[in-house]
Amino acid sequence: MPISISEPDIETLRTQARAAGFDVCRIADAHTPWNAGDGLQRYVEAGHHGSMAWMQDTLLRRQHPTHMWSEARSAMVLGINYGPTENPLHALKHTSNGVISVYAQGGDYHKLVKKRLKALAGWFAKTYGADVKVFVDTAPLMEKPLAARSGLGWQGKHTNLVSREFGSWLFLGVILTDADLPADAHGEDHCGSCRACLDICPTKAFPAPYKIDARRCISYLTIEHDGPIDNALRPLMGNHIYGCDDCLAVCPWNKYAQTGREALLWPRAENILPDLAALCALDEAAFRELFAGSPIKRSGRNRFIRNVLIAIGNSQDPALVPAAKNRLSDDSTQVRDAAVWALKRLLPADEFSALSAKRRPDEKNEMVQNQWADTAI
Repeated sequence: MPISISEPDIETLRTQARAAGFDVCRIADAHTPWNAGDGLQRYVEAGHHGSMAWMQDTLLRRQHPTHMWSEARSAMVLGINYGPTENPLHALKHTSNGVISVYAQGGDYHKLVKKRLKALAGWFAKTYGADVKVFVDTAPLMEKPLAARSGLGWQGKHTNLVSREFGSWLFLGVILTDADLPADAHGEDHCGSCRACLDICPTKAFPAPYKIDARRCISYLTIEHDGPIDNALRPLMGNHIYGCDDCLAVCPWNKYAQTGREALLWPRAENILPDLAALCALDEAAFRELFAGSPIKRSGRNRFIRNVLIAIGNSQDPALVPAAKNRLSDDSTQVRDAAVWALKRLLPADEFSALSAKRRPDEKNEMVQNQWADTAI
């Protein structure tokens, strides 16, 4: 027989969650049926997950919390606010600088959230004698549908969570338990007729409201996708070099958002409008040193420099030509490919042709050879 927790105990839990450093704690039923799993299956079947093979590999486990843990009865959904001090959209005007997604400008939130989840889960298990398991977004658990089920917010037309209290800016963590907790009311969709998030997307990654094709999403392209990015999408990426906040930042519900209070998540100075030329010069050791303790480190140096070079190509700034030229002999194929593309965008046609005639014969990779030969940008 599952342990039952009373409503007064839930208020004690919320108090304990705030003491542990969470900004919000809501409760969701974790064992009854939902339709989120069917939606995920359709998403994968359509190929909208792109090269994220782990989504297909863990599809069954992701489809319902009880597929992760058959004893799960309830979910404690926790949130930490990371609201920015300024509108991220303002950074897009500084085209000679890179733009890093707000969530990645500070320290790595995974460790912070997991540490706090473990502390809260340990207290809960000791106090009530229940079994618990903790999850951050690296685990195959659908935390956004659980958050909506808990009433923490709702999944907007951009598929991300929207909170009436915190807008777009919440890191989520989940504690599953085999105890029966009184569930909060489900979140109601308050998007109405608004489609600001759909319309602002530079790459048109939303085939319909509440549906996303990751293969066109700048966050996917700059973080998850390894290898060259489709030439047709590169000009649409602007100066985004790691992630994208456009659809989050434009949401009208951000008028209620609050500035994050967690110091570890505050932006590092070097991640606010970083200089593209300086980033382009990073070798492996310098990259790892600069982004130590940052989620950016997980993308790897080559993928990151590829993104920087695409931003350089979109900058329309001739002063960045030397930075791109310096990467023409890079060991990474995808870096050289992006360097050629950037120079194609920045140099007059005759200068690019002359450079191509000089450099192309020495290029050993067919893909980069074709980039030199292709005059279309």
